[in-house]
Amino acid sequence: MRKALLPTLIIITTVLLLIRLFYLQVIDDSFKLKSDNNAIKIKYDYPERGYIYDRFGKLLVANQPSYDIMVIPREVKDIDTAEFCRLLHITKDDFIKRIEKARVYSPLLRSVFLPQLNKMEYAAFQEKIRKFPGFEIQKRALRDYQVHCGANVFGFITQVNDAIIKKNPYYISGDLIGKQGVEESYETILRGIKGVKYIQKDKFNRDIGPYKEGRYDTIAVQGKDITLSIDAELQQYGEELMMNKRGGIVAIEPKTGEILALVTAPSYDPALLVGRQRSRNYTMLYNDSVAKPLFDRGLLGLNPPGSPFKILTGLIALQEGVIDENTSFVCHHGFSYARGRFMKCHDSGVSQLHNGIYNSCNTYFASIYMKTLDKYRSPAIGVDVWSNHLKSFGLGEFMGYDLPTGKRGLRPTSKTYKRIYPNWAWRSTTIVSNAIGQGEVLMTPMQLANMMAAVANRGYYYTPHVIKKIKGQGIDPKFKKKHVTSIDRKHFEPVISGLFDVYNLGTARGLNVEGIDICGKTGTAENYTKINGKRVKLQDHSIFVAFAPKDNPKIAIAVYVENGYWGKRWAGPITSLMIEKYIKRKITRKDLEKRMLEGSLQAEYTKYLNIGKKNVDSLINVKPRIDSTEAEN
Repeated sequence: MRKALLPTLIIITTVLLLIRLFYLQVIDDSFKLKSDNNAIKIKYDYPERGYIYDRFGKLLVANQPSYDIMVIPREVKDIDTAEFCRLLHITKDDFIKRIEKARVYSPLLRSVFLPQLNKMEYAAFQEKIRKFPGFEIQKRALRDYQVHCGANVFGFITQVNDAIIKKNPYYISGDLIGKQGVEESYETILRGIKGVKYIQKDKFNRDIGPYKEGRYDTIAVQGKDITLSIDAELQQYGEELMMNKRGGIVAIEPKTGEILALVTAPSYDPALLVGRQRSRNYTMLYNDSVAKPLFDRGLLGLNPPGSPFKILTGLIALQEGVIDENTSFVCHHGFSYARGRFMKCHDSGVSQLHNGIYNSCNTYFASIYMKTLDKYRSPAIGVDVWSNHLKSFGLGEFMGYDLPTGKRGLRPTSKTYKRIYPNWAWRSTTIVSNAIGQGEVLMTPMQLANMMAAVANRGYYYTPHVIKKIKGQGIDPKFKKKHVTSIDRKHFEPVISGLFDVYNLGTARGLNVEGIDICGKTGTAENYTKINGKRVKLQDHSIFVAFAPKDNPKIAIAVYVENGYWGKRWAGPITSLMIEKYIKRKITRKDLEKRMLEGSLQAEYTKYLNIGKKNVDSLINVKPRIDSTEAEN
């Protein structure tokens, strides 16, 4: 029996190997396809990228034809280099560099030699392509922007780099990929799936037809169209109002979390990043370290929230039961909260919750903040309770929206202050500036707008998002999940009453819009920077948050204008105009509109800085209509 075991194993193993070899060589052609690579040309068919529409069905981003010249270095032989360069308007040195780059990638595989030819260049080259073996034309689709706004929302498309190719095998050299904005967030949906054709070549390297009668060929699948929650008209209007200013505007529909407008200023025409000049234009925008047009201030602008934060201070104090709406404090143009410590205030007299909100009384909110923390046996416990309430509004957290950039902000806890004050006991008086949004709390305009959406809803919000609809499939379920704050619904009404009278009796008098009940809050945030190593105070930031109408709200908004003095001066009027534009679809406050459209803060931005750099104003805050084919020349 033992003598027969070994021969039996050898026979079984040999049979199995023969069966496997037969399968690989006769039945399964996939390995043969790979081994025949040198005799097969792989040609990709790139689908059209999905179209992008606004919430009302307006076409925002379409496609236009483009042509790339591809090269297989090993097949480039005996060509008239001078004629080739003349046709494509490149130098001989440029020709050599591009060939070498392609050879480094692979002498046997196709790669991009010259991308994005316009129609005239394509026609001229196509006519003589037979004279240039090793070169061929690959048709693609570039973006064709139907609007001049929303560059930060859309993002752009660019060629993949080596790191992306190594990370994702779908992409090969020369492929395009979405970067920033929805082009990046919804890349796999918008790009579709490229088709592949395998073409058999003879011994003379001539095409002789589909390999295996096209058995392995695949058809390109067009990218899916998407509908954004953005209101293109409101977005455009917001960018116009922010001309010659810096800052951000975020508008949200409270009942859904849909982002209606996401404005960053300064901005640029998205068409600048299409065509042969895309790289040059992007470099100029990227290198502008002063205006930072590629920096999305609505999502990345991290600043003290100022007086709008008093809304949360009041709500938390009500929830913690340390006050009711009738609790009073006396203000003498400020608040003495410790020996030698005095917080200034423009208000005076007796303040309760209602008039404390519409007069923005620092004394009132500093007092109730201290009462909230002092309720607990230690300030560490008190500040953590307070911080957890803020967390329920999304503060100090990445919001989870569907855009690829953002900051979580700063929501201090006891650990924060143990780190800041390691050697002495801190207390509520130490950190009282948090009460008025001037302490360690930092928020983005997106977080401010989301806060107002939660207030408008009387205690809940949905994760902000720019996607409204994807053709043929649903959106991420997380955007339909309700997030409930830690504040009871009953506490919102007295706060909202005070916010309503901000426009009627308080700090935003004169900014009201007839026929719309707006609830809002002005804000002014101190602004410091370092110049030559010294801490210098610059002009304060202007802030305004609001929602409207008071009942059944349709829009919640935050406006942040850098170096804009106080809330009512710049951010307030812009807020009123944006709300009227969205709700009425027209503007009656022509006085405010004229002042905002014509107003400029450029002098403020250059006051303390000696800007010795190339001027790029031709790209910033200018909305030329540039056809990508013209921009290529």
